[in-house]
Amino acid sequence: MQDLKGKVAVVTGAASGIGRAMAEAFAAEGARVVLADIEETPLAAAGKELEAAGAEILTLATDVTQAEALVTLADATESHFGATHILCNNAGVAPIAPMLQTTLEDWRWVFEVNLFGVVHGIHAFAQRLVDQGEGHIVNTASSGGLITVPGFGAYCATKHAVVGLSEILYQELSGTGVGVSVLCPGLIETKIFESERNRPTDGGPTDYGEMGAGARKSIDEMGHSPKDVALKVVEAIREERMHILPNEDVVPVVEERFRRILAGENPLVIPNFEA
Repeated sequence: MQDLKGKVAVVTGAASGIGRAMAEAFAAEGARVVLADIEETPLAAAGKELEAAGAEILTLATDVTQAEALVTLADATESHFGATHILCNNAGVAPIAPMLQTTLEDWRWVFEVNLFGVVHGIHAFAQRLVDQGEGHIVNTASSGGLITVPGFGAYCATKHAVVGLSEILYQELSGTGVGVSVLCPGLIETKIFESERNRPTDGGPTDYGEMGAGARKSIDEMGHSPKDVALKVVEAIREERMHILPNEDVVPVVEERFRRILAGENPLVIPNFEA
């Protein structure tokens, strides 16, 4: 898909971070943009800012853990703009805790958002893209879908799953006119490590403590710009490129992991985040 002008891009998790940056990047290319997010106030603010800049937009509060919400999003997009051309399954959460301290409620929450949020998006939109013979799906995974990090057991499990299902979807949709990419960012300047703000209240108390503070500190010190990530997404759509790794510093870590796997060596023990 070389020319994005006039195309319709749907982005979940669009109120902030990478999602908002992708919405802005698509709008800058002349695309019409549908912004979806569970956080209604920042979603409305993001929509107003894009609209003020001259973009054609639609905003819709969306809980990606609910399959019917994605069907509603797909229907609303078609009703408002006539079609969908780009789908970015981007909503995600990242609670930080050792696996032995991660509650079952948090395991379910992370899987419902990070994995089933993607599944629900694919289920609601993919066949429509195939039927029109044109489109592109971008699933946001993480470098945590290619490597493993202590304190991110639930998160890494879901992101490995997103990488796997994206590669399979790429193969299954080959020849249909619908491209597939999986985005695997490393540390990015977002609020991903403040996900407890959207955590269901019935999940019980949570305290990410020093590990959470350390993760946020790492973002402050080493995080890349969401805008740079969004530009790489646009580039990958144009090039019909499957894997998007915007953080070059992650590449040698991924290479070392797979070298150890193929050599039959044990994993490298990575220190926990420390404040």
